[in-house]
Amino acid sequence: MRVMFLSNRYAVLDSRHTGRTDIPLTAEGERLAVEGARVLVGEGKIIDPKNICTVFVSPRIRAHRTFHLLFEHLPEIPHHVTTEEVREWDYGEYEGLRPAEIKQLNPTWTIWKDGCPGGESTEEMCHRVDTVIGKVREHHRAWKEEGKGSRDVVIVAHGHFNRVFISRWINFPLSLGTHFNVEPAGIAILGYNHNNLAEPALNALNLYAQPQ
Repeated sequence: MRVMFLSNRYAVLDSRHTGRTDIPLTAEGERLAVEGARVLVGEGKIIDPKNICTVFVSPRIRAHRTFHLLFEHLPEIPHHVTTEEVREWDYGEYEGLRPAEIKQLNPTWTIWKDGCPGGESTEEMCHRVDTVIGKVREHHRAWKEEGKGSRDVVIVAHGHFNRVFISRWINFPLSLGTHFNVEPAGIAILGYNHNNLAEPALNALNLYAQPQ
């Protein structure tokens, strides 16, 4: 039972905080997604279509495009749900700003402690991510205990969301996310120790990531 993350880095304005802004992938981002699909997605590969229960996709165009580039070579695109629940952190007043520009406004600011004024607080972000985790674990429970669906859930989302999810999955505070790097075109895999739903674990991070 696994949950796997794919991030859509290399978007236009990638150095800016863009949560609500709907921006496309760059040509480089599209190339990396296509290359990733060849390596990651297919029968006997890390993301094997027969093992996918569902895919949660952020509604932002860059995530939607990443999803289709990853799976369009298959005979059938897997079941997927486009949902705001896996969107990027809402940066509020800091939307569209680079980190250095935010530091000019608030020198002591860190998203992991302060959240975003006019956007999502750390508590709100934590609640949203925990809600998604609950849904993922219900898919896993149904597969393990009732034989319903398949074992894997895939999430196509964004950097901060993914880092918060990893932290919360392994029962740590949201702030632990500051210590995780989510690299372009890499995959993160979460699961359970001893195949026990009560023992969530981080299996792998940044598999097949592209060097920067």
